[in-house]
Amino acid sequence: MTTTYKTTPREDGYRMPGEHEPHAGMWMAWPERTDNWRYGGKPAQLAFVNVAKAIAEVTPLTMAVSAGQYDNARNLLPDHIRVVEITTNDSWMRDIGPSYVVNDKGERRGVDWEFNAWGGLVDGLYFPWDRDDQVAHKICEMEGDGHYRAPIILEGGSIHVDGDGTLYTTEESLLHPSRNPDLSKEEIEQVLKDYLSIDKVIWIPLGLYNDETNGHVDNLIHVVRPGEVILSWCDDKNDPQYEISQKAYEVLSNTTDARGRKLLVHKMHVPGPLFIHEDEAGGIDACEGMERSAGERLAGSYANFLITNKRIILPLLDPARDDDARALLADLFPGYEIVGVDAREILLGGGNVHCITQQVPAV
Repeated sequence: MTTTYKTTPREDGYRMPGEHEPHAGMWMAWPERTDNWRYGGKPAQLAFVNVAKAIAEVTPLTMAVSAGQYDNARNLLPDHIRVVEITTNDSWMRDIGPSYVVNDKGERRGVDWEFNAWGGLVDGLYFPWDRDDQVAHKICEMEGDGHYRAPIILEGGSIHVDGDGTLYTTEESLLHPSRNPDLSKEEIEQVLKDYLSIDKVIWIPLGLYNDETNGHVDNLIHVVRPGEVILSWCDDKNDPQYEISQKAYEVLSNTTDARGRKLLVHKMHVPGPLFIHEDEAGGIDACEGMERSAGERLAGSYANFLITNKRIILPLLDPARDDDARALLADLFPGYEIVGVDAREILLGGGNVHCITQQVPAV
């Protein structure tokens, strides 16, 4: 039994490290939901396996799997990847797993946010979501880490931190009426400061166009290091993404971080635009919350990559743009290996590489 702390991480001297800091492990969850993943999740499972393999070469990886899919996952994954039985409602580990905090004594704890499937009964993507809401607690138990149950609804993909006092988020997601309608912007900021030990929140107006998470920040930007970010970019003035990227650039260019640094913003062109093909819309069970019909615009983004232990896992989404994304990352992350993984099947389910992973920081 691990401890559930009634204090806050800030009171106890813990902070959330940046993704670029060293990792002790990584968690993912197995896709099988038939109203989200086509053909019973079989194509998506192969994509998840490829992401898992790319991570596990540099970071120990654990895959959470339902009892019904345990044998299948164990068979498809290499032996050095740990497979554990955890029931979930779907497989977005970034949003359901714990946000980890560390102190300078080499100790680690998890922050367990309330989860309501990106909108609860207002505009959530599915019901129920109770199994997903248990995942962060279960992971902390398995890792032997104490944890805090934070008093707000929040998904891990809706925040990025630099590990040095700054948090990035979007107003579209964190201030959405389906999350914490009883709390003001200032009250939400205070919870973030208390539970992640950050000193400044940088609010970007909107997330990526047509992102069904209500515009998660991890689909729009990525933190390179303190004072430096990558922004999803679009040059086509007729594309709705153009205006969103312009507004984000304006905010990021005219602010300073928690330490007073002016931000260096790198533009990374979005793939496509990408749409669901006719053949890809088949094989999915009907569902009220998720839009999976042919012609639907996909929220494709190269910013949805993962940094782990001197390696970057980059989603490959568009042959016309993949090489540019890879080249930019190679330039911004000297000494890192850039590993591309075909990620269209993950995108068809509503997210990408960053969304399906959650790191456990090294201490």
